[in-house]
Amino acid sequence: MKITYYGHSCFTAEVMGKHLLFDPFISGNPLASGVDVMKIQADYILLSHGHNDHVADAEAIARRTGATIVASFEVAMWFKKKGVENYHPMNIGGHRLFDFGKVKCVAAVHSSTLPDGSSGGNPMGFLIESSDINFYYAGDTALTYDMKLIGDYKNIALAFLPIGNNFTMGIDNAVIAADFIRCDRVIGMHYDTEDFIKIDHKEAKQKFSHAGKELILMKIGETINLN
Repeated sequence: MKITYYGHSCFTAEVMGKHLLFDPFISGNPLASGVDVMKIQADYILLSHGHNDHVADAEAIARRTGATIVASFEVAMWFKKKGVENYHPMNIGGHRLFDFGKVKCVAAVHSSTLPDGSSGGNPMGFLIESSDINFYYAGDTALTYDMKLIGDYKNIALAFLPIGNNFTMGIDNAVIAADFIRCDRVIGMHYDTEDFIKIDHKEAKQKFSHAGKELILMKIGETINLN
């Protein structure tokens, strides 16, 4: 699977020939000033919740590419009202088969308000299962005991976990989360974008290493291949 990082919690994952874009917040992120939003490819845009730092560029990219927005009912309907043509509403506990594989929505403990102040429903994470790879995109969340269910019933090869603390779980809890889901390879997200969530990269990697796990901290604009 080819993964490209665009800063904060925004990634593109190429799965079964499709481009899955997660939580696009680029134009408002000063750290991502070198990223050209107009060049980002997307077949699907998966939104974990309604906060601006996760949906800011979703409308523009969806209109340009024709990508389908996959989100909670409230978030999907908000984009529908804005004139986005392709959308698929979901909710926690449900799954759907798409042409790249299966998406299951799982619980996240956070909040969700859309940029205009309306409710974004419940925040959530995504389990993606395909013949390429199975992975977990946690979205913004605290550590929850529900994560153990993922490890008990799914084989997860890779996890995207928030590590910035303050608004989400931090490094120590992310290590526990990786234990819960039984995944030893983690890509960190939701860190360094502002002072509240800046981390010590060396310390973060050491804590994961001491737990027998790998923490990958990608550079903005970087693309890596993982199997």
